Amino acid sequence: MPFPPSDRLVPGEDLPWPPPAHSDPSPAPLPEPAIWRYPGRASASSASQASLTTAVAPRPVVLIHGFRGDHHGLELIAHDLRRRDVWVPDLPGFGRTPPPARDLDLDAFTAHIRAVCSACEAATGQRPLLAGHSFGSVLVAHAVAQDPEISAGLALLSPIVQPPLEGSARALTQLTRLYYAAGRALPSAASRTLLAHPLIVRAMSEVMATSPDRMTRSFIHDQHARHFSDYADRTSLAQAYEVSTRHTVAEAAPGLAASGQPLLVVAGDSDLIAPLEAAREFVAELRGRGAGVDLQELAGVGHLLHYERPHQVSGALEEFAAALG
Repeated sequence: MPFPPSDRLVPGEDLPWPPPAHSDPSPAPLPEPAIWRYPGRASASSASQASLTTAVAPRPVVLIHGFRGDHHGLELIAHDLRRRDVWVPDLPGFGRTPPPARDLDLDAFTAHIRAVCSACEAATGQRPLLAGHSFGSVLVAHAVAQDPEISAGLALLSPIVQPPLEGSARALTQLTRLYYAAGRALPSAASRTLLAHPLIVRAMSEVMATSPDRMTRSFIHDQHARHFSDYADRTSLAQAYEVSTRHTVAEAAPGLAASGQPLLVVAGDSDLIAPLEAAREFVAELRGRGAGVDLQELAGVGHLLHYERPHQVSGALEEFAAALG
């Protein structure tokens, strides 16, 4: 059966922007979001906004993509969550969402995510389940720690628990830092050539892909070739990379435990970027702080859960969302 079409939501028509429930002390306005809605099968036949606000509608999900990605990377999971509407925004500086007027730091990202969740609640009448993959896991963890009221539950997919420069891939991380530093220092044309060079993008894709299936690997490489270089400019890309290397979900552990939010962690046992053992230690720390955490371990998969095991990830998210009521 073909996927139903996704809808690009229009701020001011399909969702309030900025949402009335969102009060942010940012010195600059939030950039206008680019958000795609993947309709649940129950609402796919209805184009009216009223269908989103019925009391019986399943709780929506907001998915946050990882570094250098955009909404396309989470399409397989979004489409597979058949019962509920899924909102997938492009993060500021990536895809179709411009960077903010001020620097693109952790606060800029989390302010945007909090506003998207508030807008989703205002449009649907329900607090969403919030989920983030990789870099997105860091951002959603900090966003919920800052304001637990933005979501009904939090899911961390391939969570970045330890600083990349301290992990098993620290040599690769250091090389990557030099790559982005060069991209920021070079003249504009040379910078764009370096940062979006197809051979470098393919090398990154090969490092991250673990599936032995040739069709899956081809799909992953095609997706990265199409969307991995869809960023606003080299400055915001370099700033986003600094955020990705300086912050982890572990920093948000005290706030997450204090929030009382139900938590789900999904991790692969072959992940070199976000090792499973680090995820286990993070879950143990949260449980030691009294948090309720469900850990789902996927065998034979690495960092790209959203491409290599989308059905298992969506199944875990669906079960988690259903338990939220």
